[in-house]
Amino acid sequence: MTNPNLAGTNIDYVSRVFLIRSFEQRILKLFSEGKVRGTVHTCIGQEFVGVAVASHLESEDLIVSNHRCHGHYLARTGDVQGLMSEIMGRATGVCGGRGGSQHICAAGFFSNGVQGGMLPIAAGMALAQKLRQGRGITVAFIGDGTLGQGLVYETLNLASLWKLPLLVVVEHNGIAQSTRSELTISGDVAKRAEAFGVGSFRGDTWHYPELADSMASAIRQVRAGEGPVFFRVDTYRLMAHSKGDDDRPQTEVEHFRSMDPLIRFEKDHPLEARRLRDHAEQIVSHAVEAANLAPFSCNKCEEHIDCTRPAWKRTHIEGRERVVSRIHLALRQHMHLDDKSLLLGEDIEHPYGGAFKVTRDLSIAFPGRVRNTPISEAAIVGVSTGLALAGMHPVCEIMFGDFLTLAADQIINHAAKFQWVYNDQVKVPLVIRTPMGGRRGYGATHSQCLEKHFLGLPGTRVLALHHRYDPCAIYQKALTSPQQPTLVIENKILYGEYVTTRTIDGFWCEHTCEDFPTTRIRSGTKADITILCYGSCLIEAELAADRLFEQHEIIAEIICPTQIYPFRAGVVLDSLEASGRLLVIEEGQLFCGFGSEVLAAVCEAWKGWPFPRMRRLGAAPHPLPCCMSSELTSLPSIETIVAASREMCEIA
Repeated sequence: MTNPNLAGTNIDYVSRVFLIRSFEQRILKLFSEGKVRGTVHTCIGQEFVGVAVASHLESEDLIVSNHRCHGHYLARTGDVQGLMSEIMGRATGVCGGRGGSQHICAAGFFSNGVQGGMLPIAAGMALAQKLRQGRGITVAFIGDGTLGQGLVYETLNLASLWKLPLLVVVEHNGIAQSTRSELTISGDVAKRAEAFGVGSFRGDTWHYPELADSMASAIRQVRAGEGPVFFRVDTYRLMAHSKGDDDRPQTEVEHFRSMDPLIRFEKDHPLEARRLRDHAEQIVSHAVEAANLAPFSCNKCEEHIDCTRPAWKRTHIEGRERVVSRIHLALRQHMHLDDKSLLLGEDIEHPYGGAFKVTRDLSIAFPGRVRNTPISEAAIVGVSTGLALAGMHPVCEIMFGDFLTLAADQIINHAAKFQWVYNDQVKVPLVIRTPMGGRRGYGATHSQCLEKHFLGLPGTRVLALHHRYDPCAIYQKALTSPQQPTLVIENKILYGEYVTTRTIDGFWCEHTCEDFPTTRIRSGTKADITILCYGSCLIEAELAADRLFEQHEIIAEIICPTQIYPFRAGVVLDSLEASGRLLVIEEGQLFCGFGSEVLAAVCEAWKGWPFPRMRRLGAAPHPLPCCMSSELTSLPSIETIVAASREMCEIA
């Protein structure tokens, strides 16, 4: 029978809060005992937020959370065992012990430890749900400290423009790590969202029945297709930000502890509270016991140099189409064959068709699937990542490669990490296209080659197109079997080049038999020097090789990989063993660049004596000037390649 003294109390809500609190109290105890390491961020005092949300969600709905995610996860899934094992670093954890306390994925739940970074990903998931025309919505939990990040407003803007089924729940506990909100947040919180045309609600955890009712109304509004909703929930965390870093006055904490709805429930209903607490602690204890019996997560994997020697095949391409046309064709064919594909970027719709006209008329052929975005590079990549996690196949364009830096966090700390930290439960089939490079006089912020900053990210791939192998074929592979975030570098001066294997007189092209082939340009005579380059540097390398042969009787063999990360050292070893000299050319800065990695890989892979002579050639160590003549002297040229090659060949 129902206890008459509990009339009006939702016992299911209260029991779930007891479970969350017992779980986190045990986590803190395990941490003090040295059985949990690293860090934990508890939501003790805030538990009713996650419960109020989860109680009104349906099976198709998704949750995106942050570093303080335990309560959200348990409210949605009830998976005490999986989360406990995960936090204790056990292989039986929900992510195999890889994600730990902050990086959780299961049953439509995704969290990550970077504040605000998950909001555009939630928007991408919501966009996927809208395109599928189902009932599903996405809920994103953020803290009030996140309101200082520009990415939040980039996302609110997009979500409102596209009327996405997104509920943004702000857990407003009045403090970031240690800084009060009044010192970091100006103006009215709700009006920030309202400025974008986003409706807002407000509630608090001290009146949790009313909070639950308001949350139900907000979720109904989002589900009805009225666009995103912003819900501010006033609350208070009773424990430190993380472990013990708490400098709030104890009198303040005790004041809010006396207001805590769970503690008040225990005072008002001691017998029922004891029953619920005992039940929760029993579940948590069983989870700890099971975790202690499980093996620790073990993911030892040493990086090695791939020295596999490839097979080469002679190629022939007539050269009737330009690089830009072949990229355009690849995108058109992909969108025709794959109805899950989308293109996102700035100014890519008709009539402009992108800064370099790669996407011309595609928005006419595929309405609604080619979308102009605001100037919001981080949000563009984040939304695309969310689309990919939700089963779509997005391609996003960053108008100039220089602007990849604005999206670096979304690439490095989100898209690149999800598959591994989530224990291979997800794929991120995301393709990011961007034009790089100089020689067009665009100046210091529009002419750089910054791809080196994105080389070496585990779980990613970086491709660089050139005109001696068909870009359409490269994109067909990248788009049909991406499986991982892929960055494609399209050098600006290559757009107008014809795709052809008709190279310099006396030389021919051949390539490796791989999805992303390496091209080799060679003659029938033993080479005196091996030149390794990628992208548009192939143009200068070929012209330099021609001059070396005609004027200096030096025979160069050119190797040009399409996949520059991961790089396979084996593609250069045969040529280098014959020539004994290696010149690596890149258009970016040399320090910590592609050439440095190539030379290091060759050094590790090389066997025998003598050791080859090696050198790098790159951009001048200063920003690129706007003056065209000055810019050209700042970049590798035919003259500098010839001079470096002659010097290497003349030194015994």
